[in-house]
Amino acid sequence: MSWGGATREAEGLGRGRGGVRGVVGGAVCVTRRGRSRRGLSARGTHSSRSHLAPGPAVAARAAAFAPSPQPLASWVGPSGTRAPAAPAAALRALQAAPVSSPGPTQPVKMVDREQLVQKARLAEQAERYDDMAAAMKNVTELNEPLSNEERNLLSVAYKNVVGARRSSWRVISSIEQKTSADGNEKKIEMVRAYREKIEKELEAVCQDVLSLLDNYLIKNCSETQYESKVFYLKMKGDYYRYLAEVATGEKRATVVESSEKAYSEAHEISKEHMQPTHPIRLGLALNYSVFYYEIQNAPEQACHLAKTAFDDAIAELDTLNEDSYKDSTLIMQLLRDNLTLWTSDQQDDDGGEGNN
Repeated sequence: MSWGGATREAEGLGRGRGGVRGVVGGAVCVTRRGRSRRGLSARGTHSSRSHLAPGPAVAARAAAFAPSPQPLASWVGPSGTRAPAAPAAALRALQAAPVSSPGPTQPVKMVDREQLVQKARLAEQAERYDDMAAAMKNVTELNEPLSNEERNLLSVAYKNVVGARRSSWRVISSIEQKTSADGNEKKIEMVRAYREKIEKELEAVCQDVLSLLDNYLIKNCSETQYESKVFYLKMKGDYYRYLAEVATGEKRATVVESSEKAYSEAHEISKEHMQPTHPIRLGLALNYSVFYYEIQNAPEQACHLAKTAFDDAIAELDTLNEDSYKDSTLIMQLLRDNLTLWTSDQQDDDGGEGNN
């Protein structure tokens, strides 16, 4: 497979018609078209359909939503008859009547979890990722553990929502650089204002995800839920990395530190409790190495991390179970592609220095 020399990163889990669901349980990787800091111009994100055959079609099922309650004046009785409007005098009498002490408060009926999940599935098929993210945010805020499918839906939804902003930001930043060279102050100000608008949207999405991770997902992982914890910590590292892409100064230093802390914790857990061929462990190594290369500008650390993950997985490839074989080998290919690109960049830099 070839993506024209772009740095790759793994995202999400499972396959869907409109996006990629990740690196576990029938999952695939999302890849990002973009060039590294070393002379390659990033050009946005692509869904897995651009590079991989789509998975089985998910049957579209309409969610059965309960009808909205009728107003008092037009309530429909059990027999199907419609009650007449209440006389104004009767309503005034009810308002004036003393209110008796209420009994125990009845819990508000919880929104049907399955309806929310089904809505997220439908939104994914329709490629309405903002709706998909809103539905999965509501599921997460029910404060119950997410199933693998729900976890994947959440990841896919927000990856596509933030991916659109990241792509837009790169395009506008490129235009801003060209406009600055032209010296048209009015146009420069307009482009700058638009870039800042996109940055605010991107930051809001990232903070939304980070809040869900800290307040619900990571917080509720038990000590033995290693797979989920690594998955969520990887997500945390990813979204702080996205913030670092647009941040500057002290703000950038803070989010870079938070990203590395999350990646590092996930990396330690994965090395201790997960096989080298596990797709989530490999996906973490892939994105962590991208962090070193693109955010920290540390190509040697990036190459070392990627090569170690690749070599460790190769050594145990014969023991890889059939369920995750395709996912693991795909991520290994992405690791190898990045290593090829990064080592080539380093050789170009060394050659350039030697000629000067």
